[in-house]
Amino acid sequence: MTTVDPTALLGVAAEAALGVPGVTGLQPRLAHRLAAAAASTRTHPASHRTPPEAGVRAERAPDGSGWHIEVRCVLAEGRRAVDVARTVHGRVRTAVISRLAAPEPVTVTVTVTRIAARYDEP
Repeated sequence: MTTVDPTALLGVAAEAALGVPGVTGLQPRLAHRLAAAAASTRTHPASHRTPPEAGVRAERAPDGSGWHIEVRCVLAEGRRAVDVARTVHGRVRTAVISRLAAPEPVTVTVTVTRIAARYDEP
């Protein structure tokens, strides 16, 4: 079994997901959002920005037989969520597998957290 730090996969997965047309961002899990809110009360709000990797979670399978990647996406209005989610799934899985030193099973879960409305500029 090859040892890979889960944080090393976060950026790879985030970059792959953000490269999919129709993905406008990644939504952090509640724990990241609470930590960011607490940090912004102690520092200048503009100086604390949540990185895209906060919208991705990477964990080893409980039995150590592979990886589980969870991606939380915000999509653009006017796109079919199922099509965008399938593309995110495939690209994230391919990107993560390409970063592993040895072949291991990788499962990917894509959650669409919201649809971002389009605003026409006047």
